[in-house]
Amino acid sequence: VAGCSFFTVLSGDPSLQQRPMDRVIEPLRQMGAYIDGRHNGTRAPLVIRGGKLQGINYSLPVPSAQLKSAILLAGLQAEGETVLMEPVVSRDHTERMLQAMGADLQLEEKVIRLRQGNELKPQEFYVPGDISSAAFFIVGASLVPGSEIILRDVGINPTRTGLITVLQQMGALIQIENKRMISGEPVADLLVRYAPLHEIELGGELIPLLIDEIPVLAIAMAAAEGDSMICEARELRVKETDRIQAICDNLSALGILVQEYADGFRVRGTGGKIKGGRVDSRGDHRLAMAMGIAGLVAKDGVQLSHAEVVNVSYPDFWTDLSRLAGTGDFF
Repeated sequence: VAGCSFFTVLSGDPSLQQRPMDRVIEPLRQMGAYIDGRHNGTRAPLVIRGGKLQGINYSLPVPSAQLKSAILLAGLQAEGETVLMEPVVSRDHTERMLQAMGADLQLEEKVIRLRQGNELKPQEFYVPGDISSAAFFIVGASLVPGSEIILRDVGINPTRTGLITVLQQMGALIQIENKRMISGEPVADLLVRYAPLHEIELGGELIPLLIDEIPVLAIAMAAAEGDSMICEARELRVKETDRIQAICDNLSALGILVQEYADGFRVRGTGGKIKGGRVDSRGDHRLAMAMGIAGLVAKDGVQLSHAEVVNVSYPDFWTDLSRLAGTGDFF
């Protein structure tokens, strides 16, 4: 709406109102948008007065598909050329969609160029299964002895499959079957079997490819053999909650040795012997679902506060988890 000629208020839910929006607002203001809100105009509710936008050259300060998408969508309404430079490649669903609709968008190595002008053509898109939602069951099946599940029609866009790569490096048995392209996106069925996992250290260009899966990856690390570490993931501190702190606090509550760093954490693996305990989602849907997966393998079970927050992205999560685990209702 930054380039539209009307007045808009974007409120967001309580979790979004806690997230700093300055990294999105700053480039939009550079393009000519008027945006104001709480905390010096960086927190929702946000007031937006649409106006004429100009294309900009902008280097993304962090690899963020959300930030990239916001600038590209604004660039559709901006005069001239919008050029984005990425420090590391991030999710590219928006670029694929815009190209399919006929946008004047060119991709170079870590550089995206977009020009206003081409009329976007309506398309029918098939949206594949979300790998970020599938991630919880991929990890769950990898951790529970005797497990074997098939997840059908899952999107395997290479900018989203970092979790599969990492779990396979840890020893997970994940087969990618029936690969095909649908609406410009790669799709496949995933066959996952139980396997003992071992430690791993992660950072660099892998992090943007699994940033939303790190909460459940932390559970895999806690159940693995050896010490695992994640670094260069400071972006986690500006999600629905401070995910680095929340992950570390909840792992500690489950009896796991964990050390928190500014940009990540280190986990002492238990070899599948997670003790269990009382944890809190802190209003973060992904953390809640990760704790649910921990409950599958925790000796003393997991008691989760604010489990209902999964409704943000996956309302049927607890039902599906109970069905796969062959148990009654969770939590």
